[in-house]
Amino acid sequence: MFDIFRKSQLSEAAAGQPAQAKASAVGPLTAGRIGARTASLGGAGTGLVGVAGAGLLRDGVSLARAGFVGNPIGFRAVRLISEAASALPLVVQDSARRYDVHPLLDLITRPNPVQGRAEFFEALYAQLLLSGNAYVEAVTGAEGGVQELHVLRSDRISVVPGADGWPIAWDYTVGAKKHRFHMRDGLAPICHIRSFHPHDDHYGLSPLVAAARAVDVHNAASNWSKALLDNAARPSGAIVYRGPDGQGSMSAEQFERLQSEIETNHQGARNAGRPMLLEGGLDWKPMGFSPSDMEFHRTKEAAAREIAIAFGVPPMLLGIPGDATYANYQEANRAFYRLTVLPMAQRVAASVAHWLSGFVPGAVVLKPDLDQVPALAEEREQQWRRIGQAGFLDDAEKRALLGLPARVEGA
Repeated sequence: MFDIFRKSQLSEAAAGQPAQAKASAVGPLTAGRIGARTASLGGAGTGLVGVAGAGLLRDGVSLARAGFVGNPIGFRAVRLISEAASALPLVVQDSARRYDVHPLLDLITRPNPVQGRAEFFEALYAQLLLSGNAYVEAVTGAEGGVQELHVLRSDRISVVPGADGWPIAWDYTVGAKKHRFHMRDGLAPICHIRSFHPHDDHYGLSPLVAAARAVDVHNAASNWSKALLDNAARPSGAIVYRGPDGQGSMSAEQFERLQSEIETNHQGARNAGRPMLLEGGLDWKPMGFSPSDMEFHRTKEAAAREIAIAFGVPPMLLGIPGDATYANYQEANRAFYRLTVLPMAQRVAASVAHWLSGFVPGAVVLKPDLDQVPALAEEREQQWRRIGQAGFLDDAEKRALLGLPARVEGA
């Protein structure tokens, strides 16, 4: 089908008629807008992201540092999704058959000398989750084929749009040095995968942007707890001294003696629960958390749940207490794969396969092999049984419903 379009364009050029250039009517407007935006920010277009309702811009690096490096919920959510998605087995097939040996399989099995398939895709998914954008560089050989694939840092890349609004190059900036990746003969040296952004034409929206306030609340709560511990935490009680004549102060000798006795006989794990003997004039006043302090801890748990929801991870899988949305852990794990991991993996695999089709011969499809996903084994078994028992379907229709290519004659 694609060869027909190419032959049509070649025939028009041979007849002296210029080939029609297809472009969006609003492309020049988006090109001017992104150029102005990049200039106003003074750097990479992905360097700053807007936080809804915050009234300010936060750079992607500090947002990732606060939501991933410095937040255990965000860290675990990103690692959980990226590790699960990168572990999915991938298959290469076309309309005729599924390939056991294919150049695309060889390339994704060993994308570059220092990374295997799992490490490569884990970095790719993590970049997509943290910044909303993922960039893959294709290293071509002398004959034009792709030799290596490399995941690039999203915070260092900016899109260079052309007059029609489509990217014509990508700038990779490290400090004062810059390298530009140019389009070559209609082939993009960079595969840009981005999530949907309602207010940006060239860059994706990270889940961290939506969860920015929850991240700030959770980090502030953790800092408060840390400061509380640094200040010896909240005392379980207070010893109040009241002298025989009503005076409220002790002599230096009495204070040192009382402090030494508490440190020796009532502090530490071995003295937990040990009763205290108070002499005349000393009274014990117990202390505890006030209702506002207890509400503060519940606010931290609510913020953790919001972070998990923004990434699409069931809070039960992250060990967040008080969540009973799913009947059991197995059901939560199945929902995690079906609603979060698989949609992202299928979208990324399709984008990579479409991009590499310009370098690797043959129109093939790259997709996860659902038959080898343990979390979906029960669901997949029910689907196979239901389709297998459908007597009104022939073998070709059953294979199509199961996502399998048509049977090869004589095989």
